[in-house]
Amino acid sequence: MRTRHVADPACPKFGPDVRGNMGVSVVSEKTTMPVPIPDVSVDLSDLPINEWFNALDHLGEEHGYFEPLGDDHSAIMIDAGPKLLVTFETVDSIRKRRGAKPRSFDMVTRNGWSVLTVIAHRATWFRNERVYRFIDRQTDDGFFEDFDQVLFYGEHAGGYAAAAYSVAAPGARVLALRPVATLDPDVARWDRRYMNMRTTDFTTRYGYGPDMVEASRDTYIVADPTATADAVHSALYRRPNVTRLSTPYVGPRIEQFCDALDITPKMMEAAIEGRLTPSVFGQMWRARRQLPPYLRSLLKRLENAGRNDLALRLCAHGMSTREADMFAAKRDALLSLQGTAAE
Repeated sequence: MRTRHVADPACPKFGPDVRGNMGVSVVSEKTTMPVPIPDVSVDLSDLPINEWFNALDHLGEEHGYFEPLGDDHSAIMIDAGPKLLVTFETVDSIRKRRGAKPRSFDMVTRNGWSVLTVIAHRATWFRNERVYRFIDRQTDDGFFEDFDQVLFYGEHAGGYAAAAYSVAAPGARVLALRPVATLDPDVARWDRRYMNMRTTDFTTRYGYGPDMVEASRDTYIVADPTATADAVHSALYRRPNVTRLSTPYVGPRIEQFCDALDITPKMMEAAIEGRLTPSVFGQMWRARRQLPPYLRSLLKRLENAGRNDLALRLCAHGMSTREADMFAAKRDALLSLQGTAAE
């Protein structure tokens, strides 16, 4: 038996709840009835932004709830199976995906997981009092306790949020791609990528990511050790329950490459069960060797480093992929360049 979460019909859709929070009040109904897998296959591509939010609102009303969290955030919960995926995503990243739906919906369709997605409407890094209060309420209501397994997931800003807010669900697991530890200038003054966030509070509620994952059962940090800023942030996650997974030479495109390899869902499945070891991840990541965008990126690095010998070997390998013609042409160009240099 587990709790099924529904919107309270006595609470106005956008009215204040008893805590003074604007949005949907959620109540629980105990049920032993199996929850059917919700149909979230609707295509939201090309919808104007207001219609897009209305469509998410409709999906939430039909299968769980949708709740505005002030002007800058919202949350959607899809109630399905006893495993819960909590994701932190942005409007921009969602609307660029196929179907323009939250990444979390993939796991509803694929595995029948329940999902809770917090959506940032702009680049807030999920640092907002309304988000704090929303997560507080889930903890107070015992929401996370209703599920057999819970996974927090996010990429970069979302990865930071997944780590930071996981403290609200002790015993949950975390899968964070390129997470920062903090953008507090007292700690991360060396990271000058987001100067506009220097005045944002990263020190109070749900603040320092590496401390917040202490209560997690397992935390998996995926980062490129050759991308200096990301690597330093990753290294700050030092708790014994942290497993670091290496993706060298991909820079900020870790999630993009994982999607192209179709391993993101597999990573989530392994992470929620606590079996995303370096060995398991390594087997998944090996598929990059047949991914032309990855090979092109690596080829550019080798050329810039003047390693034409290795570049030629890579081209020979690339000729076994679907972009064989491009790599063959590049190999010929490199051989011609070598011949010219020899003369």
